[in-house]
Amino acid sequence: MSSQYDVLVIGSGPAGESAALNAVKHGQHVAIVEQQNWVGGACTHQGTIPSKALRHTVRQLMRFNRNPIFRDLGDPRTLSFPRVLGAADEVTRKQVAMRSKFYQRNRIEVIQGVARFQDQHTLVILKDGRERRVRAEHIVIATGSRPYRPANIDFSHARVYDSDTILAMKHTPRKIIIYGAGVIGCEYASIFSGLGVKVELINTRDRLLEFLDDEISDALSYHLRHMGVMIRHREAYSTVVAGDKGVEIRLESGKQLRGDALLWCNGRTGNTDSLALDAIGLAADHRGQLDVDEHYETSLEGVFAAGDVIGWPSLASAAYDQGRSAAASARGKEHCRFVDDVPTGIYTLPEISSVGRTERELTEARIPYEVGRALFKDTARAQISGETVGMLKILFHVETLEILGIHCFGAEASEIIHIGQAIMKQTGEGNSLRYFITTTFNYPTMAEAYRTAALNGINRL
Repeated sequence: MSSQYDVLVIGSGPAGESAALNAVKHGQHVAIVEQQNWVGGACTHQGTIPSKALRHTVRQLMRFNRNPIFRDLGDPRTLSFPRVLGAADEVTRKQVAMRSKFYQRNRIEVIQGVARFQDQHTLVILKDGRERRVRAEHIVIATGSRPYRPANIDFSHARVYDSDTILAMKHTPRKIIIYGAGVIGCEYASIFSGLGVKVELINTRDRLLEFLDDEISDALSYHLRHMGVMIRHREAYSTVVAGDKGVEIRLESGKQLRGDALLWCNGRTGNTDSLALDAIGLAADHRGQLDVDEHYETSLEGVFAAGDVIGWPSLASAAYDQGRSAAASARGKEHCRFVDDVPTGIYTLPEISSVGRTERELTEARIPYEVGRALFKDTARAQISGETVGMLKILFHVETLEILGIHCFGAEASEIIHIGQAIMKQTGEGNSLRYFITTTFNYPTMAEAYRTAALNGINRL
């Protein structure tokens, strides 16, 4: 097969996959370089897919144990962490098979090996000691990221994990310490506490997930504590001592915490160190991330980057759209859409999703707004399913009724957020709170919370 391509993509995660598919659909000769023996990237194998599959299984277990009908069967059911991992592995296998078919069907060559730049248009791919050179007019870097590992922590120890290696844990700890209370840390705190594991969650900041609306952040804190999670804010580690019987983490405040295992979830690093970027005059920042312009092009013409390797927002959903846009830019910059309006989806128990601005942002901007709320406990569907925890919150302009932000906490939050997002994307008078008042929703559904929240808000005016 020819080693000359129109587009070369490095990495087969969401950004790389979408870039390759977009390019080939427009008649370009495309190849994708993947250093692992399977496609899908960290999203499929270490990140989004396995962690959400884990969460789903744990959520089912919790619902089973909470339902009075099933309580009659006897004592609450328990599952070990390795057994839950087995369910996640099955999902991962299905994802790999599906994505492999994408490349086969579209005749995209998948080249296995580690890529490095020789020049602006040439990659050297190393596999089993052999080198192969491939050239392309355009190259898309979609190498993703990996957990940040401080040099003074021994990650080779059997009781010290990061968000990648935790998926190989062979036992169920009685107590786990999670350092870092970002999205990944909070999600794993939910998973382990749902399995009955004692969790110490160490947060280096003042509150959980500070980018969220304050009310949603407070709700998350409450429910994690309700599940038994011990949250410690404004803490930083001094040393980590791992032994045969457990792990001890010493904090700068003087506290000493002990557990059976440590899960490190504090920061990520872009996978750029093996690319030999200096050969083409590119440089990553201190986090291994690349700077791009509004067309996802680096400072070097014809070299693009997308996904976690460019940093914010580091979401699989955004990465997919960024990859498509990067491939579009390679054909002509008028085709590119810069991805800057992304809903958050945080799969804690219960889950969180939001789009638009928060109350804090609107207050600081001096924008006159009002709030409409709907509590899930007051909806028929939530009462039927037993998922009564949560609420939908709509922020809208007092004068125009324009929707400015939507924040949701509870079951199916990441699904129903898209209803509000669709209305927010309308232009002119199409973006209006009145849509939810004048539109009939199915009953009973979680989505009808929009009507309840809209009526609640309009009655405040």
